[in-house]
Amino acid sequence: MNIEPEVFLIGESTINREGLCAFLNHLGVPDWTSDGSTDIEQLTEVYGRACYKSFGTDLNPNITRVRGSNNAYISNIIEKGDGSVLEHGVANFFFCDVSRVFTHELVRHRVGTAMSQESLRYVRLTELDWYAPICIQENSDAMTVFEKTMDHLATLQRDLSELYELDKTNDFDFKKKVTSAMRRIAPIGLATNIGWSCNIRTLRHVIEMRTTPWAEEEIRLVFSKVAEIAVNRWPNLFKDYEMSIVDGLPYYTTSNTKV
Repeated sequence: MNIEPEVFLIGESTINREGLCAFLNHLGVPDWTSDGSTDIEQLTEVYGRACYKSFGTDLNPNITRVRGSNNAYISNIIEKGDGSVLEHGVANFFFCDVSRVFTHELVRHRVGTAMSQESLRYVRLTELDWYAPICIQENSDAMTVFEKTMDHLATLQRDLSELYELDKTNDFDFKKKVTSAMRRIAPIGLATNIGWSCNIRTLRHVIEMRTTPWAEEEIRLVFSKVAEIAVNRWPNLFKDYEMSIVDGLPYYTTSNTKV
């Protein structure tokens, strides 16, 4: 069945308030607070201010003024390109019903990421869901070819399962061996799930790289959804992004990109 990929934000960095208070006490600024709306925004500010002891004007004699808000502070970091400070906050996503075309593209982004993918060595296929690119969707004959092919490949998975009587055995090692063999005739376009975690610096980079009109269509679709989440969830970290529609999909850009 033709389906559309979905994106879920399932976790993100949180502050240990007791530890942060102890750290601020140690520095001598126990009353310092951040007006950042999320823990990731506040953590970014804390790590950045710690580099210069800029929690106020009393800790560092070289400082005569400081930016008073989380918004102003993070905006300055992004404008200057101080990307390392953005690496402390981590976001945890799950991409569901994405193809292995997508996951093969995603794994190219290794720096600052962690991935956990559904294993077709263990997960036996029965029905096959898939995403049809726009050029296929717009051609009824092409859609017919897609549907017939995927239905046939799903039938082969079920035929092999019956041949080896996998539903009649409790031998998990045997099931695993046969399931691993069966996946070799599974199409690269089948829908699967992958967990993806990344730091904010990486997230900004991948959004810019993978919503561009030159990126593969499905990954553009997925990361336009990621970008929408990021802009709404962490506004101070992504407020410099501008969205335009190119070839029917969102394209996120910022003048603060450092090449």
